[in-house]
Amino acid sequence: MTRTAPGALLIAGFALAVALRVAIGGVAVADSVAAGLTFAAVLALLTFAAGTNCRLGRRSVAWGVGGAAVLLLPALLLAHPAPREGMFLPWALVVTVVATAEEAFLRGALFDALTRRFGETAALVVTALCFAGLHLPLYGWHAMPLDLAVGLWLGALRRTTGTWTAPAIAHGLADLVAWWL
Repeated sequence: MTRTAPGALLIAGFALAVALRVAIGGVAVADSVAAGLTFAAVLALLTFAAGTNCRLGRRSVAWGVGGAAVLLLPALLLAHPAPREGMFLPWALVVTVVATAEEAFLRGALFDALTRRFGETAALVVTALCFAGLHLPLYGWHAMPLDLAVGLWLGALRRTTGTWTAPAIAHGLADLVAWWL
């Protein structure tokens, strides 16, 4: 792949990464550390091969933190935070790596490739659909509307800031705070 990797090649690589994650994780795919890290590694390789850059600045951090607050608002209004049992640090490290790889690939490499070919609106919709689809084996069909909405929100953060780092921050923070919800 080159810096102008076509969206079709990136989507094929993404489908392979999801299939590999499911094959490794089996019925416990959502809880499999090996499956999650393998998935993240494949996405990171695809992102690197596509030549995607990382731009981190105060603006993307601010939008990322605000984006996480929006994602968490419904849960905070409906739930009373209570610490979960378990080992937070190992889980947090895996979740952060996976969320960052997902955003670098979806809102970075794939978003850029699709924008060049079809425009930002198509990139936003396709990456949101991919985001929802990758979560299907983890959480089932009942979560698809929420996953699609989250994917659209993360895509809107990408459009607003021009970088994948804001959605990565929002995604990672929301996942980390969700531990207590």
